[in-house]
Amino acid sequence: MLKLDERDIRILSILSRDGRISKTELARRINLSPTPCWERLKRLEEAGVIQGYRAEISLKSLASHVVVFVVVELENHRAEAFQAFEKAVGQHDEITACWALGGGYDYLLQVVARDIDSYQRLMDALLEKKAAMARYFTYIVTKEVKAPTGLPLALLAGTPE
Repeated sequence: MLKLDERDIRILSILSRDGRISKTELARRINLSPTPCWERLKRLEEAGVIQGYRAEISLKSLASHVVVFVVVELENHRAEAFQAFEKAVGQHDEITACWALGGGYDYLLQVVARDIDSYQRLMDALLEKKAAMARYFTYIVTKEVKAPTGLPLALLAGTPE
């Protein structure tokens, strides 16, 4: 694991909220000259701490859609079942995130589909593929209350922001 100091944490915190910030403005915000700031940024990228830069897209501006969270229980807990399910999940772009869970359920999926019918076709396809699913529970998002706005890096690192 890469050792990060307070400036590294501040760089990451700023970038997690504003990925399009100029390098000059980033350097100014962390009180560092541009060249050392750029070197820190390159080091963080090369170490894989920064995995990429993305745009936040307003889906409601583009098309009607539904966001669904799905908890999944597998038929059994053998390695083959986990592998089959994870392989099947990777084949569907509508599944925008998938987390393996400890506790009562095995997985949590985030699905973005055109409508409920499209979502149900996806789930039917997973069941038909023998993806080792015993059962699943659907939770339809009715309103976004808080969207991801960056990570609480300073809190996680125990440093003031």
